[in-house]
Amino acid sequence: MGEYITYIIAAIVIGYIFYNFMKVRKGMNKPPSENLKILSDANFESTIKSGVSLVDFWAEWCGPCKVQGPIISELADEIDGKASICKLDIDKNQKIAQKYGIQSIPTILIFKDGKPVDKLVGVKPMRALMKALQSHI
Repeated sequence: MGEYITYIIAAIVIGYIFYNFMKVRKGMNKPPSENLKILSDANFESTIKSGVSLVDFWAEWCGPCKVQGPIISELADEIDGKASICKLDIDKNQKIAQKYGIQSIPTILIFKDGKPVDKLVGVKPMRALMKALQSHI
């Protein structure tokens, strides 16, 4: 009887993991928000120079970045113009990534009037991003 309970619990856990994986994967296929700004070495400084900006440093090949991407896109819609929500591909824009010492991705920097004021490394949920932004808006 005890081994059947183990199998049932294992099946429930595997089902839960699969369900959440599919939920994340579905979000990964969403188009990015129209409110999301795509940065480059050329427009980085002019975009972050005034106000509050959140910048997601990412790369196409990065699995965790693919999980973080839809969250950043949703944040761009939720923040409603109170801050600029941006993404910067570190492979295409190495100058800026080097300037800010980006060594692992995803890394999220929050800038206020062009100065970095907060740094988050790794995949962060929406509430953590909102909390970090609220303290600077």
